[in-house]
Amino acid sequence: MCRFEKLLLATGGLPRRLPAQSDAVIYFRTLEDYRRLRGLAGEGARCAVIGGGFIGSEIAAALRMQGGGRDVTMLVPEAGVGARVFPADLSTFLVDYYRQKGVVMRMGEGVAGLDQRGGKSVLRTTTGGELTADVVVAGLGIVPAVELAQQAGLRVENGIVVDAFCRTSQPDVYAAGDVANFANPALGTRLRVEHEDNANTMGRVAGLNMAGRATRYDHLPFFYSDLFELGYEAVGDVDARLETVADWKEPFREGVVYYLKDGRVRGALLWNTWGQVDHARALIAEPGPFRPGDLKGRLPR
Repeated sequence: MCRFEKLLLATGGLPRRLPAQSDAVIYFRTLEDYRRLRGLAGEGARCAVIGGGFIGSEIAAALRMQGGGRDVTMLVPEAGVGARVFPADLSTFLVDYYRQKGVVMRMGEGVAGLDQRGGKSVLRTTTGGELTADVVVAGLGIVPAVELAQQAGLRVENGIVVDAFCRTSQPDVYAAGDVANFANPALGTRLRVEHEDNANTMGRVAGLNMAGRATRYDHLPFFYSDLFELGYEAVGDVDARLETVADWKEPFREGVVYYLKDGRVRGALLWNTWGQVDHARALIAEPGPFRPGDLKGRLPR
C-alpha cells in the first residue's frame, strides 16, 4: 500500500442466521430489507418476529402500530423482552405490555428449523411447537464482517481492533462503526457498538484522522429505541448482569435505571426520560464510589 493511500473499513456486519435458510426470512439489516418487509407485511398479514432484543422488540411494535389487522407473534428464547439489557422486573413488564398491545408473546421459545408449506413459512420451535407466518423477521443481531481484515492480516478480536485514532494494526488502514473494537476511557474497557451514534461519530473521527487531523475517539456512544408509547436512550454498559438501581418517577413508565459495578456507574437507561445523555456520560465518568441511595434523584438534571 502506498504510504499516501489510506483505507477505511466502515460499519458492517453479517446477520446471525437461523438454523434453516429461506428467502422468506428478513434479517432487517438494509434499506432493501425495510422495503421488502413493507411490501410483504400488508393488511391481514401474519408476521413472526424472532428475538426479543433491540431489533425484534422494535420491529414487533412497529408492525402492530401500522394497523391493518396484522397478526404479530414474537418468539423469544429468554423469559422477558430485552432480557440481556433490562432488569428482570422491567423485562417482565414489557411482556405483559406487548400482550396488551395485541402481540402474541411466546416466551422461552427459539427456532429449531424452518419449512415452506403452501406458500407459507412454518417455524419449528425449540419446544416442539410450530408457527405459520406470511413473513418472518429475524432480529438476532449481527457478527462483524471481518473477513477482509483477516485476509489483510489485521488484528481481529471481536471486530477489528483499532487504537484511539481509529487505526488498525496496519497504520494506513482505519476501521469505524459496527466492525471496530475500540478502547473507551470512560469505561476503561474495549467496546464494539452496533448503533448509528457510534457509526456516525466514529466514522467522522476516522475521516478526520485519514485527512491528517489527529483526533482521538473518546466518545461514549448511546443507543435508543421506541416501543409503542415507550421510548428510551441508553448510555454506557447496560448489561442486566450488573447491579441495577431503578429510580422510577412512575414505575416502568418514566425513570432512570443505573448499572453499577464496583461502586461506579457503568451505564444508564433513560426510560421515557429525555435530554439527559450528556449528563449520564458525565456521571459514568465520575470515579464514585456510589451507593444505591446516592443515585436517587441524580437524573434528570
